[in-house]
Amino acid sequence: MAEFRRTRWHNGRMNERVRGYAHRVDIAADAERVWRAITEPQSLTRWCSPEAQLQPRQGGLFRACVDRVTELEAHIDVFEAGRRVRLIYLPNPALPPADSVMTDDLIVEAVPGGTVVRLLGSGVPGEREWDTQYWRLRTSWQQALNRLKVLVEMQRRASSQ
Repeated sequence: MAEFRRTRWHNGRMNERVRGYAHRVDIAADAERVWRAITEPQSLTRWCSPEAQLQPRQGGLFRACVDRVTELEAHIDVFEAGRRVRLIYLPNPALPPADSVMTDDLIVEAVPGGTVVRLLGSGVPGEREWDTQYWRLRTSWQQALNRLKVLVEMQRRASSQ
């Protein structure tokens, strides 16, 4: 897991504006099985959030309580079947105001022996009032991707027996 921040200079001082996160999980299963777990409702609710919804298409919608506290809603602006989903989060009155656009980019890549899933989050405001939400997003996505790995690998083992 990595954290990154974009900075900008203001009156000769560095001013942190937005921050992001990067997660990677290696799954011992083929990319098609992983993609189905990401996009099919019955699997999505098992690894992401019990109430999670996804309309798997460009222009679709993603909705989930990723941190089990705050419901997030996002527009899907990039959808490459079998490979990538990019979420642009919609403004949420339950969160502090933000001047940035928050995104999560979920990328699935077939590799020898399995699949790599990467999640790149960006645009989380760098202001102090966003610290709690930032850590919730970052750790919740890490936990969700670990649940995705366990779910898919258990399904793969069960189907091969």
